[in-house]
Amino acid sequence: MTRSHLIRTARPEDAPEIVALRAVVHPYLVRGVESTRQMIAQPPPGEDWLPFVAEQDGRVVGWASAYRNSQTSVPDFGEISTLHVHPEHRGRGVGTGLLTAALDHLRSIGARRVLTRALPESLPFARRHGFTPGRELRYSALELRPAPPAPVAPEGVRLVPIAGLDPRRIYRANVAAADEPGDVPSDAISYATWHYEVWQNVGLDREASTAAEIDGELAAFSMVKRDGDRMWSDYTATLPPYRGRGLARLAKQAALHRAAGGGVRVAYTSNDEANAPMLAINARLGYRPVASQWSCLRELT
Repeated sequence: MTRSHLIRTARPEDAPEIVALRAVVHPYLVRGVESTRQMIAQPPPGEDWLPFVAEQDGRVVGWASAYRNSQTSVPDFGEISTLHVHPEHRGRGVGTGLLTAALDHLRSIGARRVLTRALPESLPFARRHGFTPGRELRYSALELRPAPPAPVAPEGVRLVPIAGLDPRRIYRANVAAADEPGDVPSDAISYATWHYEVWQNVGLDREASTAAEIDGELAAFSMVKRDGDRMWSDYTATLPPYRGRGLARLAKQAALHRAAGGGVRVAYTSNDEANAPMLAINARLGYRPVASQWSCLRELT
């Protein structure tokens, strides 16, 4: 007889099962075992981040995390990230149990509004629990065999791996370029948060991640996070004064070329459906859509 599920706080030793579960439900997401273990053992600073798992018969069958969004100037904003349940365990209250635990945590830290994302087939569940769908997020994949050719940088542009750069330069560029469309502006990320989530992430490939410099100034960049032979294009952007020159595509193609040379066979990324410039860049590079999710918002009472 199958026992009822248990909702509990995740532990670092859960990381292998969490990653295996994510590969079933979200195969296009890239976060390896060591990166997941690091995240649970050393939570992000300033976010009151709390991860939950659903356990049944000693196995992890569901996951969610809840936290304060510390990257936005919008006050009292909480998020629930990647709530998902193994397909064989759905319809048994596992998702509702995880959502309840996540919402209780957000209430305890004073959140008044909540953002989450849902697969298209999960939108009825989201609506039943008071969430209103808003924006579509597209996930895309690119096979890197054969590897994309190395781009030829125009005169005056220098393509360099971020490994030799001061992380504060990249952070400042990240802040200056942070104007992507979305439900909540990412306009208040601190250096401590960025350093933890990006620079200290064990999955960051600093040799593949590429910056474009013009006259010694960082003009564009493309960050790569990796798990084995899979990679995630974490963030690609051009600073406002340098836009319209094709630098984002240049940096991303260089990053993809370097990642392929290091053994990566497939690259994944995501874009808001309103982000036409980045969608066009990805299409030119050969990315194909593989999945979508919808942002969902609700008030928290």
